[in-house]
Amino acid sequence: MTELLNIGRNRAQESTNAIERMYITMRHLFIRGFYKPMGVSGETLREALLTLRPEIYGSIGESKVELSGLQYIIERLPEGIEECSFINLTSDEGYSNSHFKPIIPPKRRRNCYRIDEEQMNIEITRGRSEIYDILTHLTFMFIESHKIMQNVVINEAGHTSRDWEKLSVAVSKFGDLTQKEKEIAITHTANILGRTFAEINQVYDRFATLENPNKFLHLIHSLGKLAIREAIRGDKRVITFSPIVRERLGHHIHGEVWANTIKKTLHKHGLLNRKLHIISANMHSVMNTLYSPLALEDMLKEKSNFEVYEQLSNAKNDKLRETVTKKALQEGMITLDDKSGTNIDVQIFDLAKLSHYKGDKGLNGKKDAPVIIVMDYAFGEQAYETMDELLKPYKDKEEQVYMNVDSISIMGKAGILQGGKGDLMIPDAHLFEGTADNYPFPNELKKSDFEGQGLGVYDGSMVTVLGTSLQNRDLLKFFHDSTWNVIGLEMEGAHYQKAIQAAAKLRSNISPEVKLRYAYYASDNPLETGSTLASGGLGTAGVKPTYLITEKILEQIFNDAVQNLKS
Repeated sequence: MTELLNIGRNRAQESTNAIERMYITMRHLFIRGFYKPMGVSGETLREALLTLRPEIYGSIGESKVELSGLQYIIERLPEGIEECSFINLTSDEGYSNSHFKPIIPPKRRRNCYRIDEEQMNIEITRGRSEIYDILTHLTFMFIESHKIMQNVVINEAGHTSRDWEKLSVAVSKFGDLTQKEKEIAITHTANILGRTFAEINQVYDRFATLENPNKFLHLIHSLGKLAIREAIRGDKRVITFSPIVRERLGHHIHGEVWANTIKKTLHKHGLLNRKLHIISANMHSVMNTLYSPLALEDMLKEKSNFEVYEQLSNAKNDKLRETVTKKALQEGMITLDDKSGTNIDVQIFDLAKLSHYKGDKGLNGKKDAPVIIVMDYAFGEQAYETMDELLKPYKDKEEQVYMNVDSISIMGKAGILQGGKGDLMIPDAHLFEGTADNYPFPNELKKSDFEGQGLGVYDGSMVTVLGTSLQNRDLLKFFHDSTWNVIGLEMEGAHYQKAIQAAAKLRSNISPEVKLRYAYYASDNPLETGSTLASGGLGTAGVKPTYLITEKILEQIFNDAVQNLKS
């Protein structure tokens, strides 16, 4: 038993060391300004990732090409990046005012620009975490591309296999492939990837787009083509960092503009001196919880709240969502679409204009009614930048106006280390991975608040990780089994708490008595095979936990507000 524990500990230590090497290397390469991912300069990154073998990247350490991991990164990188030999990470440098059309990845809100056939520019406006995320995904993509190359190049002269020639013919065909042509191409591709026909068939449509239903074939061909060119002709792919992004990183440029816009809007509408409740969440759950009972009253006579929320979450029900949004705008909602580059939209709710909440009209028309600020999800270290700037006092001419922040609530998705997708985590501390930093806090939300709802509920510590795509089973199992009592992992908690504690207890920007509410719902379980982020999203299974947390946060805000008005 002791020997098994030591093996587990050693693997966890190896994983920790690999993560540290990756981040030190990434910072070094960023300062240097460029590197070749499959050259000598990228060797440390490749070796560390292969040592780590994160769960999300599946079979990265094997000769067969990893399919689910490939789908995961392609959804988070710009369309066409697999065709580019030159990838340039930039700041917001004016491309939005050019003829270049922004390319926004489906699962990551960032502007990217295809400069020409060979070059892709990716805008970095969300801090170091965004750079780490991109470089990790690119390293994985390049490793997989070289697997393809090694499986098709048959001699030193650069001759390729028959399977590769057949795939090349299929992707060069104009128009749609017939079912027969598609299945022949899949057969050859399966040989190239070291996968079965059934495995390729299963994932094929997940890569498809409206413009290119055969995108999977084109993706594999483009990755292999550049890797072959690199191996045979020495045309190395290059990643560069623009001088502007290297100069601006860490200076809170985008966060400051974002926060000032919010405070100017509060001042303009006479809300700056009211009690403020900040919620980090998505852009639909608070609005739907507050206003769907008003806008969809007839529907709620026949359906439960959660059935209505599910319909509102369906992308096909645009008109239904428009009905709720229209009602919200009539009764106190102000929307701030982001123009700062943070990619964090904001909603402001003046509860004095809300006609009633669950039948209670207690706050309607009251000049002291609180205001709710909902900010969309931050990304990694960006959480510190945005919260730090938001909690600073507003400068009105020469006067500093301190905001009356009564509570801060953080609702988010996280990986769970026990239980399954959709279950809830109620933390009492955040531990920052790779450091000795830990942030215990009193959480207004309790495990008992969510019991009896048909979902698993767990309380304990959460690990704030440097990147969800770098976690492996051994490291997470160590966290879970240790006396740290870790229940899950996410990317923002410690960064939010660092900013909140500094504002409340050191800089006196907000009250030290500010109420904190943290709750997460499980998007994946990285300790369970087939339940990682690469296995797909929550779908409608995420509706119930999202709205349970939202309702509990709002219930506490309203109860406090009514009590304050009575006193």
